Amino acid sequence: MTVEVFLDETPGEIRGVVMRDGRFEHLLIERQDDVQPHRLGARSVGRVASVEPSLKGAFVDLGVDPGVAGFGFLPLKGEGKAAVGDKVEVEVVAEPRRSKGPALKLIGPGQGAPRLLSPGPGVKATLAILAPGVEPATGLEAIQASWDAEEEAGFPGELFPDTGLDLMVERTRAMVTVDLDLAAVQGAATGMKARDRANRQGLQQAARMIGLKRWGGLVAIDLIGTNLDGAPILAAAKAAFGRQAAFGPINRFGVLQLALPWRRTPLEEIFAGADGRRMVAHRAQDVVRGLRHALLSDTASPRIVERCPADVAALAAPLVARLGPRAALEIEE
Repeated sequence: MTVEVFLDETPGEIRGVVMRDGRFEHLLIERQDDVQPHRLGARSVGRVASVEPSLKGAFVDLGVDPGVAGFGFLPLKGEGKAAVGDKVEVEVVAEPRRSKGPALKLIGPGQGAPRLLSPGPGVKATLAILAPGVEPATGLEAIQASWDAEEEAGFPGELFPDTGLDLMVERTRAMVTVDLDLAAVQGAATGMKARDRANRQGLQQAARMIGLKRWGGLVAIDLIGTNLDGAPILAAAKAAFGRQAAFGPINRFGVLQLALPWRRTPLEEIFAGADGRRMVAHRAQDVVRGLRHALLSDTASPRIVERCPADVAALAAPLVARLGPRAALEIEE
């Protein structure tokens, strides 16, 4: 297996990318304006703001404006109890999503005012965990890899000509749906063995795409065919999705259900607002990254100018200044 790692340190945002055998698996993003107590792995002292018996948990104030992403949610399992005002030390096990604040794990009692104790692992540390011993590529190569990974993460599916696998992965409010099908591709094999091979490949690629998009929750996979041999399919699914997934049986319609834990904020929610449009802050970051790419590509020109709207320029200007005197912005009329 070939593993490649890329590290793009553009002012305002660090990106890390992991590729295995030429396919993107992870796109990590660390922004200078991130809410640090809400990042995966961050530890904080929090104050119990409310206890919700119907949800079997409590909402915890982490010392962050609740309008930013809401209070954290702490499940109360077994004999676990909490009262309003209790101080607790907690760790983020799932970052915020559009309708939810971060999910927390109880470490123990806390002391003092709500505050961050230690931030979660940054991009560099996470890359070292995902691909130990692999030196990241930087510069132009890393910028291009980050663009390509983001573009692929936005695709709902892919066609694999070697097997004829036609794969679609989509997310609704309730679940992630995966549709595996066999397309009529010239040269692709047919028959039961071809179906089984495409199903195995579909499970592997679905797991990769869901991981790249940073999705979790209930997943329903519509396999190719019915009356499938459940044991090898389930073994392939466990190999693809890993130990953290919980699996159900394959039903008579050829659908496999599993559940994946949420970990990171989905990529589409990082980049886009509730209206689906790219947020101004990320459009500004796009300008900065594009300028940095241009500067690295063209080392001879004395000045490189990027044009953008005024609202984008207002956010991009301080970051562009960090690129050096050759980088400049111009307001679009």
